[in-house]
Amino acid sequence: MAKEEQTGAGRKQAKPRGAAAAALPDETASPDQADGVDSPDSTGEESAGGSTYLVPGLERGLRILAEFSAREPVLGAPELSKRIGIPRTTTFRLLQTLEALGFLERVNGDRYFRLSVAVLRLGFEYLSSLELTDVGTPILERLRDATGLSTHLLIRDQRDVVFVAKAQTHEPMFSSVKVHVGTRLPAHATVHGQVLMGDLTFEELRQLYPEPQLERFTERTPVTVEELYGRVRESAALGYALSEASFERGISVVSAPVRDQSGKIAAALTVTIPRSDIGEAEEREPLIIAVCQAALELSERLSYRPRPDDPTAQQARRKPVAAS
Repeated sequence: MAKEEQTGAGRKQAKPRGAAAAALPDETASPDQADGVDSPDSTGEESAGGSTYLVPGLERGLRILAEFSAREPVLGAPELSKRIGIPRTTTFRLLQTLEALGFLERVNGDRYFRLSVAVLRLGFEYLSSLELTDVGTPILERLRDATGLSTHLLIRDQRDVVFVAKAQTHEPMFSSVKVHVGTRLPAHATVHGQVLMGDLTFEELRQLYPEPQLERFTERTPVTVEELYGRVRESAALGYALSEASFERGISVVSAPVRDQSGKIAAALTVTIPRSDIGEAEEREPLIIAVCQAALELSERLSYRPRPDDPTAQQARRKPVAAS
C-alpha cells in the first residue's frame, strides 16, 4: 500500500581534473580515484569553490539507497548496476561499503540487499530535528487526550504523504489503529494528500501527475488529475477534509492543514477514527472543530497569522451543533 518515489541525483558531476584521471576506467581505478576523492594538493582549490564539486562515489552510494522502496525492499547488484549506470564490480564495492556502515544488510544469499537500521536512525534523527515535530507533538497529545483518538502529523514528499509524528490513543478499543512514523501513503488517494496539495495550482498538479490515469486503490480514489484537483479545491475551501473509509476499510479520518510563517501549507494534522463512518452531526462537528483548532494552534506556533478568510481558522472558531 505504501508508495515511495525513486529519485536520482539531478546535479552535474564534476569532471575529473587531469587527463590521467579521465583515462582511468571505473573498473580499474584506485579506490580514491573511483570514489572521486581529491588528492591532498587540491585543498586550496576546494576552499576556493568546494561547493561546486561532487564526490561521485558518495553520490552513487546515495543513489543506491534511494532505489530501495516499500515496493522494492530487496534489490540485487545487477539490477542496481543497470539503474545507476555503473559497472557491477563498482556497484558491489559500494554495496559492501554501505553494508559495512550499517545502511544495508544482505538477504537471500550474497547478491541481494535491503535497507538496514542505520537508514532508520538517520530518518529519526532528521524528524526529531524538525521544529514542526517538536512543536507539534504536545498539540497532538492534547488533541488525543481530548478526543480519545490517535492523532498524526504528516508532510508531503512529492507524490507521497509521510507520517512524521503521532500520539497513540490510550483507549484499548481503538489501539488496533497503529501507523508508524515514517509510513508513506499515496498522496492522491488520501485526504491527507489532498489537504497537503491545497496550495498547488492545476498546472503544478499536472506536472506532479503527468499520466492520464491515476492509480486506483478504492472506488473513491480520483482517477484523473481533473478529479483530484476538484477534491483538492473542495478541501481547501472547507479548511479541512473528511474521509469515511475512502482509502482503507474501517478507518475514517479528519484532517486539516498546518501553515508556516509564509502562509504555505507545511503539514496536515489528523485524527483517526477506527470506524467506516464518523457519525452524526453532533459527533462529527465537534471533531472537525477540534482538529481545526489544533491545526490552527500549530500554525500559529510556526508564526502563521491567519487571514480573516482562512477557512481553517473559521472552522476553529465555530460552535458545535447542539444535540437535539
